[in-house]
Order: sequence, then structure tokens, then C-alpha cells
Amino acid sequence: MTSLTAQLAEYQAGFKDRVTPDIVAMMEKATADLRASSIEAHALKTGAALPDLQLLDAKGQSVSLTALNANGPLIIVFYRGGWCPYCNLELREWQRLLPEVQKAGAQLVAISPQTPDKSLSTAEKNELAFTVLSDSQLTATKEFGLGFQLPPDLVELYKKFGNDLPTINGNAEWALPLPATYLIGRDGLVKFAHVDVDYRKRAEPSEILAMIA
Repeated sequence: MTSLTAQLAEYQAGFKDRVTPDIVAMMEKATADLRASSIEAHALKTGAALPDLQLLDAKGQSVSLTALNANGPLIIVFYRGGWCPYCNLELREWQRLLPEVQKAGAQLVAISPQTPDKSLSTAEKNELAFTVLSDSQLTATKEFGLGFQLPPDLVELYKKFGNDLPTINGNAEWALPLPATYLIGRDGLVKFAHVDVDYRKRAEPSEILAMIA
């Protein structure tokens, strides 16, 4: 099976062929500016305690992260939304490996700023059998230190693409989390953290599974 990294690289190559060079340059600049802001330095790091948060699942039921962690290692995947093709590739790869996650005795959840309804649509579209949580108020995004506001030029571009984030996320904000993946150990501490301002780069699920003891 092709690795997630290879799948993402293939999509990225095709995307550059489908859009104009000025759009590519704008998006590359936004990523470079975000990296220069040192936002990654403020994200939750290895050794930190899992924030005690409750979020709504796709059916509107409250879910506690610490309660999930009480059942074993917890994998948390922050994604931007179902409108993001890179996120969908990542979610589908985790779904493919879900039996291995369960065999390892771990829990898996994915978190985005989308409303529960939009989260449900994402879960159904990707045929996800793991928990998808809504962080519409950006509570988890802030607690994990991942949040940022989109610059004006990207806001206009997203509007042209039909990605109306304030409506999709139900919070009137043009804000997103950095895509991130965390492995929380049985002791409630972050065992592994992958955070990158480049939304096209994600942690390789198989490598995280290998860390679960």
C-alpha cells in the first residue's frame, strides 16, 4: 500500500498542474509567513499533559478526551475540514489502519473546527468508523496551541474555492488549526507530536502505530 506521504505528494503535484502559478505562489507565501511567525513553537509538545477537554462528536454527544485516554493510548488527529483534500487522504489512511489501532489497544479521534453536522458529512464521505469531534469554538485548537487566522488574500481565495469557513465552522471566524497528530500515552502525557505549518505534510500513521507499546 502506498504511504500517506506518497499519496499527499502525488496530490500536491497534480494540484500545481490544475491551478495558476499566482495561486501557487500566494499559498506558498502564506505558508512561509506562518512558519516565520514561530507558531509551531507554541504548540503542545512531547511530555505535556493532555488537556482535559470535552467536545461534541458528529452526533452532538459530548466526548471527554481524558476519558478516552483512560481506556489506553490515544491518537489525536487535528485536520482542517472535509473540504481539504489532504485531510481526506489522511483520514482515509487512518481508517485503513483502524484495525491495527484497535489491536494495539489504542483510541483514535479526529478533531476539526467544523460543526457536528459538517463533521458527520466528513465521516460519512470517508466512511470513517472512528470518532470525529467538532471544535467549532476552537477550544481544543487553542489549548493545543495550533490556531491561526487566515491572511486576507487567502480569505479571498478560499471564498473563490467555495470554502466559507465561518459558515462551515459555525464560529464566524476565518481561523484554522495547524494539522497535527498527537500520541498520548497511558499516563496522559504527550508521547509524540507532529505539528507542521505546511498543511501538505502529515505524520505517517504506520510510524505512530509502531510507537504504541
